[in-house]
Amino acid sequence: MKDSIAVIQHYFPEISAQQTELFSKFAELFCQWNEKINLVSRKDIENFYVNHLLHSLSIARFISFPTATKVMDIGTGGGLPGLPLAIYFPETDFYLVDSIRKKTEAVKQMALDLGLQNVAVLNERAEKTSVQVDFVVSRATAPLADLVKWSQAHINKTGKATIPNGIICLKGGDLAEELKPFGNKVFTEPVRAFIDHEAFNEKKIVYLPFGK
Repeated sequence: MKDSIAVIQHYFPEISAQQTELFSKFAELFCQWNEKINLVSRKDIENFYVNHLLHSLSIARFISFPTATKVMDIGTGGGLPGLPLAIYFPETDFYLVDSIRKKTEAVKQMALDLGLQNVAVLNERAEKTSVQVDFVVSRATAPLADLVKWSQAHINKTGKATIPNGIICLKGGDLAEELKPFGNKVFTEPVRAFIDHEAFNEKKIVYLPFGK
């Protein structure tokens, strides 16, 4: 890899030695699995710490999940952003959902190897799950309208975070048409507002509140 754990330590100096070790181990495990089932582009794996791990953790600068918050990662793929967030927020319960079995099997094994007790991996379509959560997170999975359709029945209307419960997703590019149906209900912020790294010039955090 061209990058290293040092970039995570730079932007998240508060992480413990144990979390640092877990992030490093996650990167190692992810690369091993990527050789088998191609979770992300092979060309992009050289920049895993920045393009995937740091990008996933940008959500932790947008919101601090209170203890016992429940979060669903829709279309988790290789466990992004769910597994990095589960390491960062050990007191939050994460439900990582994906309909592709080979991916959920890889994520299950990574969570097991990392010893994460706050992660459940579900091999099913998000709209079919019976889980009730406070927040849904997602990274470049689907248009916001689809995420709403799949998750609106599963988001609790009341919560204890500093912002209302809802959907928080990581997206890139021109979002004007995609977000137009939501008007002023949806909020967008450049990722660089939270983590000032040039890799995120075109990346945004999109937040759609559901709760009170």
